[in-house]
Amino acid sequence: MNSSNKAANELIHETSPYLLQHAYNPVNWLPWGKEALEKAKSENKAILISIGYSACHWCHVMEHESFEDSLVAKIMNEHFICIKVDREERPDIDQVYMNAVQLMTGRGGWPLNCFATPDGKPFYGGTYFPKDDWQNLLSQLSDLYQNQPEKVLEYAEKLTLGVRSSELIEKQEIAKQFKNEDLKIGIDKWKAQFDTHEGGNNYAPKFPIPNNYEFLLHYASALKDNEVLEHLHLTLKKMAYGGIYDQIAGGFARYSTDMEWKVPHFEKMLYDNAQLVSLYTKAYQAEKNSIYKHIVSETLDFIARDFTDKTSAFYSAYDADSEGEEGKFYVWQKEELKALLGADFELAQHYFNINEKGYWEHENYILLRDKDNGELAQHFNLNEIEFAERIQKIKKILLTERSKREKPGLDDKSLTSWNALMLKAYAEAYLCFGERKYLEAAEKNAQFILKLQKKSDGGLYHSYKEGISKLNGYLEDYCFTIEAFIALYQATSNVAYLEEASQLMEYSIKHFYDQESGMFFFTSNEDEALIARKTEISDNVIVASNSSMAHSLFRLGLIYDHASHINMSKQMLSNVKNQINTHLSSYSNWALLLLQMANPYYEVAISGKNANEKLHELQQSYFPNCLFLVSKEESTIPLLENKFIQDKTMIYVCENKVCQLPVENPAEAIKQIQF
Repeated sequence: MNSSNKAANELIHETSPYLLQHAYNPVNWLPWGKEALEKAKSENKAILISIGYSACHWCHVMEHESFEDSLVAKIMNEHFICIKVDREERPDIDQVYMNAVQLMTGRGGWPLNCFATPDGKPFYGGTYFPKDDWQNLLSQLSDLYQNQPEKVLEYAEKLTLGVRSSELIEKQEIAKQFKNEDLKIGIDKWKAQFDTHEGGNNYAPKFPIPNNYEFLLHYASALKDNEVLEHLHLTLKKMAYGGIYDQIAGGFARYSTDMEWKVPHFEKMLYDNAQLVSLYTKAYQAEKNSIYKHIVSETLDFIARDFTDKTSAFYSAYDADSEGEEGKFYVWQKEELKALLGADFELAQHYFNINEKGYWEHENYILLRDKDNGELAQHFNLNEIEFAERIQKIKKILLTERSKREKPGLDDKSLTSWNALMLKAYAEAYLCFGERKYLEAAEKNAQFILKLQKKSDGGLYHSYKEGISKLNGYLEDYCFTIEAFIALYQATSNVAYLEEASQLMEYSIKHFYDQESGMFFFTSNEDEALIARKTEISDNVIVASNSSMAHSLFRLGLIYDHASHINMSKQMLSNVKNQINTHLSSYSNWALLLLQMANPYYEVAISGKNANEKLHELQQSYFPNCLFLVSKEESTIPLLENKFIQDKTMIYVCENKVCQLPVENPAEAIKQIQF
């Protein structure tokens, strides 16, 4: 908003773009902290905890309608202590109060508005409220808190107990064996929700949840399920061709509002694009579809161009809105395209569906595809190389023109967890495609994490912006950084990255592990206590931090021959095993681990001066049931020990510490891997 002639509130001292967006609201916003909570206690006022994020469209709407209105702000300031929270900076707070609102209303979302007692115990909440409803609610809750405090406190106590007890995991007996059959009920339920025409699930909105499709790819490949495999590839192609994908600059929007992947919610998030790069890389390994390689290339070009700062950190998000309108930056009008493209307009019209299919609203078109290059090239009497060159020329013209528009708001904070997801994606893309620039980006980002986000005690900070690293890391920061460093070790054979991963795991066990449940808390034992200490179990758009930790415990246990790590991983999987079949798509990363434990899982050790080159050859194929270890010299890592032969590069395919005869040719090694 325009800050001229307006007094700033306490949010002006924050670094979060979302909090700064509200710094000139007439609401006396405070950031979460002791000061705000003490103020609520001293003034005996209820707390309003309002949570959102910078790219959230309806957060902006509610701000404009209510939080910028001086009369609404007057009511809020008189009767409540108002706290603004960036859910991306403080996912721990968001988890607690989102859980409370879901228990109260059966639904959640952002903006999240939760009312609580001065000690933080919730008693009412919801998501977006229109202005009139919001004013009425403020008056009703103010009256209730002032006139019937005992009723509020009683309900708040009960709801807090509910928040504390929900999602609690009890330690189960470790399963003697994990079997593919454990997934049968869940996969059958999931198949019933497949959209066999457009891919994804058979309802809208459609979220491109990467781990869901990574699981389906592994499941279909391992169990030879053609129905699942066809659905997976249909989904990936439809997403790549849809309006949800930025056909000009690369990168995916957060979700599609319709069944056809046509009209996106236009915000672009780092975490979506990181995981989708990983997914399309794996899909390319499984089926050499040039579309998948194209998606990876364009998306990483977008990240390098728009989402990377001078420290090689990755920014968080682009807003859905520009110039106050959702999607304005991305859509085109037909006359505008004709003027820009001239003789190439007809080709662009067919390629991007500047027709009824691509029409959105207000004379605007969303660029999307529905035909392969070969089919269109034939229609225009061009060979595919000529056709691709013409399309690249068109894209370059449109990208140049679009860059003159007012860009969506950029959330330029960098979160360790999301950066690690993108680091991993770059490393995996390098291993598959061999593009040196991908490895360079991954290593530069690793140095950002190690130099700026690593604390003196070996822990991690969560957030970074303009030279300021802050907030003690959450479990998501550790689990994804561990995964990223394991991937980067594989890409480089630099054992220092593997050692960093191992040290971060030991730190996590010390500060996050719960002996009673066998799971990890989301917050460190050094963090300030909230009303509940949550354990993140369900996989969502980003996988659960616990499922990620279980994967890394399994891998590190195999690499370093730590039986205790493998047993911890099996314990965690056993704890959630009975829930997987209930709603498999919410436990897909756990199900991936189950597939690895239920089927042959190979440790592939490559030792010798050409180890990286031979790993790159192996990475041209899809092997989700393999752990790759690489060394150019003699190594003390148990799985690589005594495997170095001077002047030779040998590949050892091992299972349960038993290795087959070493071979030099990757093709021979592939024959030893059953899949």
